Amino acid sequence: MQNEHPCNARVRIRMISFSFRHVVRMLSARRLYTTTSGAGSVITPTHSIYLSTSTNPYFNLSFEDWLFRHAPQKEPLLLLYRDAPCVVIGRNQNPWKEVNLHAARAQGIPWVRRRSGGGTVYHDLGNTNFSIHVPRTTFDRGATAQVVLRAVRALGVDADVNERNDICVGGEKASGSAYKIVSGRAYHHGTMLITTRLETLGDLLRVDKDTMITKGVASVRSPVCNLAQFSENVSHDAFVNAVVDSFKVEYGVHDEPCIVNDTDNLAQIELPSWDWAFGQTPEFEYTIKKPFGWGDITAHIRARHGVILSCTLQGLDSELGKALEGKRYGFIEDEELGIDISGREKIVWAWLKEEMGSYD
Repeated sequence: MQNEHPCNARVRIRMISFSFRHVVRMLSARRLYTTTSGAGSVITPTHSIYLSTSTNPYFNLSFEDWLFRHAPQKEPLLLLYRDAPCVVIGRNQNPWKEVNLHAARAQGIPWVRRRSGGGTVYHDLGNTNFSIHVPRTTFDRGATAQVVLRAVRALGVDADVNERNDICVGGEKASGSAYKIVSGRAYHHGTMLITTRLETLGDLLRVDKDTMITKGVASVRSPVCNLAQFSENVSHDAFVNAVVDSFKVEYGVHDEPCIVNDTDNLAQIELPSWDWAFGQTPEFEYTIKKPFGWGDITAHIRARHGVILSCTLQGLDSELGKALEGKRYGFIEDEELGIDISGREKIVWAWLKEEMGSYD
């Protein structure tokens, strides 16, 4: 991890309290465990199919990355899992733009930055995630999408694939996809909405920040649906079995799934850290305006990697904007400003903290 900012301890405490408290200990880079061969059996990245029993998004996303880096490059691989409620953003996205942080905090639902690109998605136990890994030389987004499509159709749902290789039913999206290609390996992973709480999905992904301009990837908003709306045969277990069968046929695999848990020999990893969650945020600019009793104030904030580069305040004669430079966006304590604020400055500062989604 990079050298920590002086206030990093307070930052990490706030962030972890907002996340899962029980996920502070995570995956080891080399030793994982499976339930298929009894407690304490060391797992290897040489199986073809993995089913995770964990619902910890930090574990599952890290396990996926571990498989991606350690599995034989020339062999196909399938991972299936579910997560407890969380929001997952793409590697090159802006959490302040993509996630309704106020709603997420109110509901105690964390968000995680994954290692692949693409847009923001919502996970809960009504959603099943798939991840198909293949050699880069044979990687075809359409082909991997067809593996999942055949599984959905086998459950009696009349689905199809759109131009973005998303699984759709009746014009509404039931599955969103993202991809990662590194060296000789590639994967296609995605969600499958089965009985997801769509109202919660809408609340958490509905963000009204049109004046926030980011250099990162913006999500493409689409109407969504659950597969269970179209067939009584659809469940998590049924979908898992159908995807496993489709994967076996497509790639000539005969192995039985390897069942994995997250209970043993865990170690801290980067996903919950400020450096990864916020520090990976691409450069963005945010212009906001608010009328006060003495006149209008317009703030123009520019930040990169989660750190404020500049802040100009039109309508207020103050050093407040200058004092914010070099501070972590959304994580600024009053005492860190280095200046005394009172009166109008104090009122404006309270507004700015609210607009930046401060964790205070």
